[in-house]
Amino acid sequence: MKRSYLILTLLSFTLLNPLKAQGILDEYIAEGLERNLVLKERNISIEQSLLALEDAKSYFLPAVDFGATYNLANGGRTINFPLGDLLNGVYSTLNELTQSNQFPQLENFSEQFLPNNFYDARFRVSMPIINPDLSYQKDIREKQVLVSEYDLDIYKANLTEDIRIAYYNFCTAENAIEVIESSKELVLQNLRDNQSLLENGKGLPASVLRAESEVENINALLIEAENRKENAIFYLNFLLNRPLNTEVIFEDQNPDWPLINSLMVDENLSFRPELQQIQTIESIQETALESSKKYWVPRLNTFADFGSQAFDFEFSTQTSAYIFFGLNLGIPVFQGGRNRNQIQRSELQLQNVSNQKELLTDKLSLDLNLAKNELKTKEAAFRSAEKKLESSAAYLRLIDRGFKEGANSLIEFIDARNQFTQASLQKTINAYDLLKAQASLERQLSTETY
Repeated sequence: MKRSYLILTLLSFTLLNPLKAQGILDEYIAEGLERNLVLKERNISIEQSLLALEDAKSYFLPAVDFGATYNLANGGRTINFPLGDLLNGVYSTLNELTQSNQFPQLENFSEQFLPNNFYDARFRVSMPIINPDLSYQKDIREKQVLVSEYDLDIYKANLTEDIRIAYYNFCTAENAIEVIESSKELVLQNLRDNQSLLENGKGLPASVLRAESEVENINALLIEAENRKENAIFYLNFLLNRPLNTEVIFEDQNPDWPLINSLMVDENLSFRPELQQIQTIESIQETALESSKKYWVPRLNTFADFGSQAFDFEFSTQTSAYIFFGLNLGIPVFQGGRNRNQIQRSELQLQNVSNQKELLTDKLSLDLNLAKNELKTKEAAFRSAEKKLESSAAYLRLIDRGFKEGANSLIEFIDARNQFTQASLQKTINAYDLLKAQASLERQLSTETY
């Protein structure tokens, strides 16, 4: 009766165990997207791109700068003013004619060119009027933000796939441990039965030795499964940026057949972030080429100075304050062929990106077809494993009944039990291999939303 109970328990675990919702895995994915250090680094890169875009926009606005100079000078070139030599004779004659001293005598003097104790303080307002480079740079910065965002989406998609596969590896090991432990109870019970028969003179020592060998084999399988489980826990916690020994909650997973059927007929790759990213890079190169071809367009800027300049720090709205307005015009006439070379470089870069885009499109199409074929293979293996498990379960029930009635030997019972254990393990492995293939195909079609 006890052996029958153990067999019934094992069958109920492998065939009738209800599958739970996939909430835990979704929580782990959300946690990984929130805590992953590489994602935080990519978010910083996006913020940097946004700041660069704000810089590009700021060049369209007026710029206000304050500047001041103060000079102390002694010596240097001078200019002589011979006022005395020029006017003193005339003034003397006028004084004689008027019989007065209304016209004083003047002295010659000189003035140095370098101003001494002189200041010049001003606010300068400048603004571009004609400069096509600013518009092109703004357009390029906007697209570079998109490139950074697509790069983030690519990593999120890869991380989601890695978390799924890591969790499926954990579940595979967890299920394998439960199957092996259930089978171990059956093997231990068989060992106890053979030892009891030997003690009562009805059994054979060879049967006991064979039963002990089966127990050791089960123990080895159990240790292997536990090590795989531990490794899967380490890797999953690494992806989630948690301590490696953090507990992982087990939930049995079930293939999503409607989703699988939908994925198998989907051929749309236009929403792949990799493809959108390379298209954006191509657009950036097109903008750069257009910008290089506009080298001949004049650049016109305007500026206005509002300031004050005087000696000895004097200030007067009448004598020292001033307003100065100007225009700067630049037209390239001859640059030694640099502009033509820049156009050719931009054309080559655009051609290179176009080639990369074509190669990426072909690779994505290849990866999609390979993922679909892999999913077909795993589905066929899963269906086959289900049939084998049903057959081995029915065979084990028959052999167990015959063994209790004396119609079947111990070797036949052990063989039936081994077949059932291997079928149970293979079904578990194939089920999660199917889920991993499903996750890979989801990654190829980018069905996840973040």
